[in-house]
Amino acid sequence: MGAENDYLFVLKGLSEIPFNVGKTLLIEFLQGKEKNNSVNKHKLFKLDNFGCLAYSQNELSQIIDSLILNNFIRKKGLPHNKFMKILEVTEKGLNEILDPQFHKNKLCNNYIYEDSKVTKEDKEIFKSFGDFLEKYNDEQKKSIVSSKEKVLCIAGAGSGKTTVLTKRIEYLVKYKSVNPEKILAITFTKKARKEMISRLNKIHGMNSVSIETFNSFCEKILRNNSFEVYGKEVRVINYRDKFKILLQALRSVNLDLKRAINMYFTYVQRQGKTEELLSNIFLSDCFFIRDYFKFKNKKITRSEFENVEIKHESTVALIIKIVDYINIFMVENGLRDFADQLLDTIDFFTKNPSKIPLFDHVLVDEYQDVNSTQIKFMDILGSKNIFGVGDPRQSIYGWRGSDIRYILNFNEKYKDAEIISLKTNYRSSKTIVDLVNLSIKRMKLPDLEPFNQEKSDLRLLHFDTEDAEFEFVIQSILNSDLNRNDIFVLARTNRQLNRLSEIMKAREISYVLRSDEVRKTVEVSEGQITLATVHAIKGLEAEMVFLIGCTANNYPCRGSDHPIIDMIKVDEYDKEEEERRLFYVAMSRAKSKLFLTYAGKNHTYFITDEMLSLLQEKPKVKFNIQDKGDVVSRLKEWRSDKAATLKVPPYMILNDRTIIDLGIKQPSNITELNDIFGLGPTKIMKYGEEILDLLF
Repeated sequence: MGAENDYLFVLKGLSEIPFNVGKTLLIEFLQGKEKNNSVNKHKLFKLDNFGCLAYSQNELSQIIDSLILNNFIRKKGLPHNKFMKILEVTEKGLNEILDPQFHKNKLCNNYIYEDSKVTKEDKEIFKSFGDFLEKYNDEQKKSIVSSKEKVLCIAGAGSGKTTVLTKRIEYLVKYKSVNPEKILAITFTKKARKEMISRLNKIHGMNSVSIETFNSFCEKILRNNSFEVYGKEVRVINYRDKFKILLQALRSVNLDLKRAINMYFTYVQRQGKTEELLSNIFLSDCFFIRDYFKFKNKKITRSEFENVEIKHESTVALIIKIVDYINIFMVENGLRDFADQLLDTIDFFTKNPSKIPLFDHVLVDEYQDVNSTQIKFMDILGSKNIFGVGDPRQSIYGWRGSDIRYILNFNEKYKDAEIISLKTNYRSSKTIVDLVNLSIKRMKLPDLEPFNQEKSDLRLLHFDTEDAEFEFVIQSILNSDLNRNDIFVLARTNRQLNRLSEIMKAREISYVLRSDEVRKTVEVSEGQITLATVHAIKGLEAEMVFLIGCTANNYPCRGSDHPIIDMIKVDEYDKEEEERRLFYVAMSRAKSKLFLTYAGKNHTYFITDEMLSLLQEKPKVKFNIQDKGDVVSRLKEWRSDKAATLKVPPYMILNDRTIIDLGIKQPSNITELNDIFGLGPTKIMKYGEEILDLLF
């Protein structure tokens, strides 16, 4: 957002202009362009902040976009022209002018810890463990055997965090004689818990280690102490319960589900979604908001929402009524959900400290995702030894209450903590690691170091239309020799994902669809490509990754499928920085092939000039369906003539897969022909020049 407090000049400039302005006029006002008609007509050059920022139009546009994303500036349509947008400073923006906090809270200004270096003494200790530590790098070894009571591993993408976590547990039992029953490892997902249990079960003597999610641990406590906690039996709410409560809540305000959905979602948000999917998103959002406010220990009121346009006031009022109904119904009918599990366990332990299970060691996975309630829960457990593993670069859940500051300020909470960075990336080849390092450079964290020094197939691809973009992805998948299970197609929004998946379904291409609301398998033949949103794919990896829709509208994302979540007043995180981290997470899934694609005028400004220099090491490929069709037709016609002249079948000249690959990649010289499927040295020598003539 520019240097230091430059964003404040944008807010001050906008607030002092005495009439409604659009983005273009605001930029030219800040640049000091006196030739602008409106500037001259209204004598804006006399205002204090005229010409206060010497930035380019693109740079100022980025600052303004960030202010909009973080709700300091609001975009509004004019009553007589809804397509024309004007800007106004929000109440939050006016408060920021009076008491600037945003820059102080930027993560890059709050990263204060230093890595614990591996010393000669450490290396001598490592040697004493013989084969036990042999296959690990020095930072991993230090993490596994650290003698500090409080340890935080900053585990970069692909650095082996789960391996370190499980090996640390093995070390504690085998070498420190810790009773495995006194060890608790906490993960965030059932999948991660299952993986850790599987790994530890292969090691003798580890069966009695407690491996839990926050929810599973709390549920066991509540189930074993149900009467003491509630005075009656209380069970976990299921999907059927939730749907029943939602319908009853709507009936209480004289609405049916269809009308509520039409009120809640915009026309654009409803497009391409079934009634069932819209119902599930609406249901999920209502219960999410309920949990969000429970975790914050706040009553849900209108004042807790911001950036609400008049047309959305009825939506906010509806959600508040539904949440109030849910709260009353669940108490009266003996139901609890995830938020209740954690809060009720904390309350029970607070009132009954003798019931708190005693653990000598607590290990916490995905530490960057913890929220204030989970921190309070760990504090109540009171273990002397805390071992956290996480990556601030992959903190992407601020919108649901996670607070990155707990991992960044770990050594403030635990003064004598040891901070160890796992920097070696074992997943991605060198050029991909270099690219993701640049994408997150402003966080000032140590760069990842690639284990694999090979260069990758790494490209930024620009298309005239979204259809052409999708066609490139599909043809590239069909032409790939990779196992289909080792290909990911990632998108920021469900809209793009749904459109692409429908095309693939129509062409009988198998895929697995993972989104925030659904996981669906469409199987037509052997092997499946995973199509996913970035949030849904975190923690997974693939040989080839297509990151589609790399536009300024998607990164940072301008909207979502969750209207009410966008309106929550969240002060503790920077939405733009979280979107940047999301972009990092997406790219860091790739092992050896990464294609960033976009259609339209501009790619996202998250792709910096430094990143472009890496992406342009390979020629930028322009792909247009019409052009491809012309190229393929010309090649096929030439192949037929050549086959007739030589009196051989056409496939002996070039097969169809080779022709499609030529149409996609459109090589410009003999060297680039070597990258085309099915073109060996002999065919290149025979036909290379003729093929190049046909392409251009």
